[in-house]
Amino acid sequence: MTAYRILIVEDQREISHLLRTALETLEHELEVIEIPSGEEAILDAISNKIDLLVTDYRLAGITGVELMRKVRRNWPAVKVILITGLTDKKVRIEVAEAGADALFIKPVPIADFLDAVERHLSLVEAMLPPEPINQEGSGERQTLADLLSSLRQELNAVAVLLLNDRGRIQARAGDLPDNSTEVSLTASLMAIFSAGQKVSHLTGQTLPDAWHIFKGGEYDLVFAPVGATNAMLVVGPELASAEHMLNTTWVFSDFRYKIERSLAAIDVPVVPYIRPKTGPLPPLPPAPASDNLEPLLRQAKKKLNPEEVDDFWDKASDEHKAAPQSDVLSYEQAQQLGLTPKDNDTG
Repeated sequence: MTAYRILIVEDQREISHLLRTALETLEHELEVIEIPSGEEAILDAISNKIDLLVTDYRLAGITGVELMRKVRRNWPAVKVILITGLTDKKVRIEVAEAGADALFIKPVPIADFLDAVERHLSLVEAMLPPEPINQEGSGERQTLADLLSSLRQELNAVAVLLLNDRGRIQARAGDLPDNSTEVSLTASLMAIFSAGQKVSHLTGQTLPDAWHIFKGGEYDLVFAPVGATNAMLVVGPELASAEHMLNTTWVFSDFRYKIERSLAAIDVPVVPYIRPKTGPLPPLPPAPASDNLEPLLRQAKKKLNPEEVDDFWDKASDEHKAAPQSDVLSYEQAQQLGLTPKDNDTG
């Protein structure tokens, strides 16, 4: 498999090195190139393919938006992530209208940055459509990625996962402490999710609202439905401890409502929970009766002699004789024509 080529354009060496080091932790074939200026990046793009451009918004002599446009002249399909220390709403609007794929405000949240890289390079299966860049700033409606990241920070969690009803991770902030258990953990949680849906329905809830809290050794787990077809898992230290439980519940509930609104805003289809049918099975159709077999079946309990059996089959064959066929000879006709072997033939 050909490695994806990622170009980082950042004049601050420590930020560039941080992003490169983070990208190298991904388990994918990646070629990461660091370039300190926009002019050098343009020269590189003339002769080398670029799959992902990660650039600062404000470079010496050129902006990241201008660099994006010049690179896309040679590579129209290149994905672009911009980073900036500016919080001006005008910058967000400019970046969004220019067609960038993602925008991060410094300090860059590394887990969210890596998630964006994997999504836009299609390195992971993404169930949700990519979200547009939030043009309104932190004071307005947050994107789904922003919400998960904020929830993670509020609860000091190591990971927040949003799953669909088939157990697939649709969005995330952070990683589980042990990635090797992710598949088995999500599969077990979805069995709980399905059971919680049924119980919620039986108790008359319009939407399932069954909370599950697991107190672990180093990390606790909080798992609850989000709407009718999604669920959210938060993993972190002391989430279920007596001194933090009330805060965990309050923060989780607040963000769950916001995440439901965010899912609705990006038109994620919501499939309502359908109660399984539990009524009695329909009766089997009666077996077809046979008038010809009934006399014989009534005598099944008594021993039949050979004459009775022969008589039954003679009557049945007489009633169901096949229609004569003009191109078929009977045995008697064959004898008359001399087509049958003589009795004294030895073969």
